[in-house]
Amino acid sequence: MKNVLVINANPKTDSLTKSLADKYSETVGSKHDVKAIHVGDLDFELDLREGYDKIQELEPDLVHAQELISWADHIVILSPVWWGTVPAKFKGLIDRVFLPGFAFKYEEGEALPKKLLKGKTSEIIVMLDTPLFWYKYFQGNVIYKHLKKTILDFSGIQNKRTTYFGPVISSKEKDVDKWHKKVSQLAVNI
Repeated sequence: MKNVLVINANPKTDSLTKSLADKYSETVGSKHDVKAIHVGDLDFELDLREGYDKIQELEPDLVHAQELISWADHIVILSPVWWGTVPAKFKGLIDRVFLPGFAFKYEEGEALPKKLLKGKTSEIIVMLDTPLFWYKYFQGNVIYKHLKKTILDFSGIQNKRTTYFGPVISSKEKDVDKWHKKVSQLAVNI
């Protein structure tokens, strides 16, 4: 039995991303402990005003997000692609939560930081309006590189798989049904 954290990175109150996150949570919850973060429900200042130069107190929702990340064995990030990458509110969550001392730690004499979230796994589920081949090969697959390489790997979280759904903008009801079924299959096979 694993502790699974499902993160809906779409700030909208009603979206395909949210319905897929809910479906994943519902399915995985039959075999594992599951908790969820819906970015749109969180109340916090997006900007890390002084970078890492000064400590910026975490709002209660961010303290809770850190607690859930610490609790989780497996983290599932569901995100739409907005302007090539994640929505601003989710990026703000990352900036504010994945802090030195929580996600990583620089040690004297070492070029690379210690990965403080080592031992956790993740998966990324991406919704996009752009055709997948165009996004991956012409636009550079930014969301994958951003999340996997510069956030998850950097903090020690091993991404097990990445799944793409789209184009959402031209999808039909049968496409959405197929995506919900696929998310259920993913949740069963963590």
